[in-house]
Amino acid sequence: MPDQLIFAMEVTLNGLMAGVLYALVALGFVLIYKASGIFNYAQGVMALFAAMTLVGIMQGQVPFSHMINAVFGSHVTHFGWTVPSLVAILLTVAVMVVLAWLVQVLVMKHLVGQEPIILFMATIGLAYFLEGVADLMWGSDIKTLDVGLPQGINLWIDEVTFNIFGYGFFIDNLDIVATVIAALLVTGLVLFSQYTKQGRAMRAVADDHQAALSVGISLNFIWVLVWSVAGFVALVAGIMWGTKSGVQFSLSLIALKALPVLMLGGFTSIPGAIVGGLIIGVGEKLFEFLIGPMVGGATENWFAYVLALIFLVFRPQGLFGEKIIERV
Repeated sequence: MPDQLIFAMEVTLNGLMAGVLYALVALGFVLIYKASGIFNYAQGVMALFAAMTLVGIMQGQVPFSHMINAVFGSHVTHFGWTVPSLVAILLTVAVMVVLAWLVQVLVMKHLVGQEPIILFMATIGLAYFLEGVADLMWGSDIKTLDVGLPQGINLWIDEVTFNIFGYGFFIDNLDIVATVIAALLVTGLVLFSQYTKQGRAMRAVADDHQAALSVGISLNFIWVLVWSVAGFVALVAGIMWGTKSGVQFSLSLIALKALPVLMLGGFTSIPGAIVGGLIIGVGEKLFEFLIGPMVGGATENWFAYVLALIFLVFRPQGLFGEKIIERV
């Protein structure tokens, strides 16, 4: 088999793995948009906030230590203990649930019935607010996140592909774990929405808010639930991206990678988020491999957005999204 074809296969496999990470971020957008019609610009910052909170809890860091030390003239930064990864993750989930409740009670509850642009602007404000709170709580330095996930090249895949093709595929263990977690997460979300009372209530609210209210469904409860689930998804995405590239404020920009995924898969489809992520991941890797050398490289920075623009022109609802017909 030609070396170029073998390398293209490896590039495709790595693209699939990258697409899973994009899809994890896009899932949070889909959950909130599907249930409330709100495009949550703050989803990327929620992933950052969750990852920073997780690291802070694991390392026993004192929240708001810079502020406390400035006021009291002290020099305390840590409690003097560390917290096991699993316990820290559970505590971070609790923090994200509290955050979801605060967002609903203090912000979204007062904007019910407003125009979509107003709700979108509110999430932009929320994003900058959360970014500032994360800075005050945990500091702005780059943090290393290690929750015990396997990292490094998968030697088994490297050996098997070498025996078959005479060329080993370099696949990161973390990408494999991310793929498994994404599959479990999507399966869990689908089962939850289809077979639980709360999941069916979420679907009812997504279809028609007024009809859901008329049958006794609490919009406040459902929206807190939706923001909580989106916060959990943000935590998972934050763990994966934070483990891969470190926990830093640029982590919030992963939301920009989710936009083309949403435009391809559709803003209201959970499976669409996965398919869109895989298409973007594979597409940008193969385009860089095949076309990049002809145009000077760096095509991964813009390929996804050009593809999304094409979809906006010819199929604005995405592959799995619902076509909206407005009567005037």
